[in-house]
Amino acid sequence: MTRLLLIADDFTGALDTGVQFAVRGAKTRVATDPGYDFSRTEADVQVLVLDAETRHLPPEAAYETVFRAVRGALAAGFRYIYKKTDSALRGNIGAELTAVLDAAGADSLAFLPALPRMNRVTRRGVHYIDGVPVAESVFGQDPFEPVRASSVAEIIAVQSQVPVVLHGLGEPEGPPRPGVQVYDAETQEDLLETGRRLGREGLQLAAGCAGFAAALAELLELEGPPPDMPELVPSLFVACGSVNPVTLRQMDAAEAAGFTRVRLAPAQKLEESWPETPEGGAALAAWLEEAGRGRRFILDVNDPPGRTDTADYARAHGLTTEDLRVRISGQLGRLVRRMLDGGLDATLLCTGGDTLLALTRAVGTAELTPVGEMDAGTVLTDFAYGGKTYHIISKSGGFGEPDLFVRLARSLGAGE
Repeated sequence: MTRLLLIADDFTGALDTGVQFAVRGAKTRVATDPGYDFSRTEADVQVLVLDAETRHLPPEAAYETVFRAVRGALAAGFRYIYKKTDSALRGNIGAELTAVLDAAGADSLAFLPALPRMNRVTRRGVHYIDGVPVAESVFGQDPFEPVRASSVAEIIAVQSQVPVVLHGLGEPEGPPRPGVQVYDAETQEDLLETGRRLGREGLQLAAGCAGFAAALAELLELEGPPPDMPELVPSLFVACGSVNPVTLRQMDAAEAAGFTRVRLAPAQKLEESWPETPEGGAALAAWLEEAGRGRRFILDVNDPPGRTDTADYARAHGLTTEDLRVRISGQLGRLVRRMLDGGLDATLLCTGGDTLLALTRAVGTAELTPVGEMDAGTVLTDFAYGGKTYHIISKSGGFGEPDLFVRLARSLGAGE
């Protein structure tokens, strides 16, 4: 049996890549333990996706995590390794690609970072988002992980001494040269054509985002009986931990369409003890009632436009940007769990990998099985908690059109 390991650096990335195989019927599992024991993988699992949670680690720590994962998987008999990278090239790209090469004892790896269906393409070695070089896009202004360069080679070189070999569309291959082989792509067919030229041997070590993963599923013929789509609760509860402008526009559009939107105040999203206070208990009860009545509800960690409440609180309490990221995602996960404990009956939507991981940890879930895509980059999965199965939709902060939440609510039959 073909066995493939995909190593993602955050949770939503793990799911939006793993689902490319799940929709074809390949037996796919997503694990959230970076120390996963590959020898214990179920025999019928064809694709294992590991959320290594390396996006925010120092480069050296990210290297070690990926190195150990690749070594462990190869020792356990996995034939193919795919390093899933962010489609906007955030994170420890150079360190992690180097770790794959070193752990495998190889000198060449194919890297295809494009995601054409989301208009993220690579042209002459430069990565573009909606026609704009990535460093000049919204991802260049990300408060947690801004992308500083648009050249793929420059991004890799920040953390790696491995040579980078650029391959333009339609250019002859030339004699083989060691290094990270970066391939241009502007369409899904470009990705498929490059994969066909590489052949199965050339695909044993590869990297990219969900775009080339979809091609890889076809090229490796990983398939089986397609999964059944479950019946979903006709109510949408959004837990938004993303600060990406794409998600902000989606929430604005949803609010304009009648969604209830609660913006968490600094104490509500940063003080772990807040839910235990009388004020916290009353607020949670009110939110629960409103979510049940309106069936379209958003819990949002972002400040109102023009306000700096969270930054002011952070300065007053000596909190760093990293402190904010960790505290806010953890608190949001706990708040959603409290609402589930209170009887929340809804299809959940989590934006941002930190939010989703915090929620799964809050409910004690270590593995998820992707079921299908509700929209491009919007993945449906489920988890069991308190004797009940909940369905959850995950979405990277930078994915989707402005009306995404509205369309998802409509597809569920949530109240207008």
